[in-house]
Amino acid sequence: MRRSAFLVLAFGLVSCTVYAADQRDPPPVQTVSQQVEIPRYLGTWYEIARYPRFFQKQCVGDVSAQYFARKDGKVDVTNRCRKRDGSIDEARGVAEVVAGSHNTKLEVTFVPPFSGDYWIIGLDKDYRWSVVASPNRRSLWILSRTPRLDKSDLDQALNVLNTQGFPLDKLEYTSQAQP
Repeated sequence: MRRSAFLVLAFGLVSCTVYAADQRDPPPVQTVSQQVEIPRYLGTWYEIARYPRFFQKQCVGDVSAQYFARKDGKVDVTNRCRKRDGSIDEARGVAEVVAGSHNTKLEVTFVPPFSGDYWIIGLDKDYRWSVVASPNRRSLWILSRTPRLDKSDLDQALNVLNTQGFPLDKLEYTSQAQP
């Protein structure tokens, strides 16, 4: 991926809070209450839905993220998506657990020194789906271990968002090819 695309992605992850003037401030975003087991969280995740972000505007489908353990305790991140012309866009970064967060908060860096918040706010007990957001509610992803998420699991993920004050009408659902 070109350096300019990395910069766009990095700047897009940097947090800043913006709320509509007529919207009440929702309560602070809460991460999951249980300890996240990083070894179980590693592997491939497929994007089911997201809030639109400018650093993903080239992505028209087949969006995935792969997480791999590093010897230094950090996590290598590889994000991929299919662009309109059929080519694959890829971004590589590094995630680091925020100390004291029970592995529920990570900082992801694609272009140092810029990093973005990766908060796990919903997680299936079997790690089949996850909801990830930034504390300012500008970034949001529903992820699944499979390219499709069945209705009952999607409903659970949407309930997490609804409970935490995330507007569901801003979600864009991702087109995924069958494996």
